[in-house]
Amino acid sequence: MTAKSAAAPLSRPFRVDRLPRDRAGIVIKATPEEEAALAADFRIPAVRDLVGQLQWSGTSAHLVITGTVSAVVTQVCTISLEPFEAEVSEPVEIVFSDREPEKEAGDEETDIPDPIVNGTIDLGQVTAEFLALGLDPYPRKPGIAFEPVAEERESPLAILKTLKHDDA
Repeated sequence: MTAKSAAAPLSRPFRVDRLPRDRAGIVIKATPEEEAALAADFRIPAVRDLVGQLQWSGTSAHLVITGTVSAVVTQVCTISLEPFEAEVSEPVEIVFSDREPEKEAGDEETDIPDPIVNGTIDLGQVTAEFLALGLDPYPRKPGIAFEPVAEERESPLAILKTLKHDDA
């Protein structure tokens, strides 16, 4: 099996026990092919210049990943339906643990750590996930304003008005 999974357009697996302790950071850069696959996955026209600048702290059993994911994306305006480019910059904060999460009753606000699977975490998938979180779900091209269409429609109850006048 190759390092890249067919399910993940951007994959950079790292063994947590081999992450360097002397430097606590890494840069994840997507290739043009990976950016095209991510754009297709996110159903947007294009992704370019995708970079994840990630740092880690903690132990190999409990890692905290922080940093920033940035890219230039082409999205389609929900009003004009015209494509346009937008810069995305999303802060990253995610916790990985090799322990089973302890669920406490009534504690829904606590984030459950992502699992460390077979001693490995995928910082490419982290980068892709945080890019997805940074996408505007209702993109609007700069300078485009939403103007509702004013329609003069007769109310469905207007017929009752005519019935009232007929009885008089």
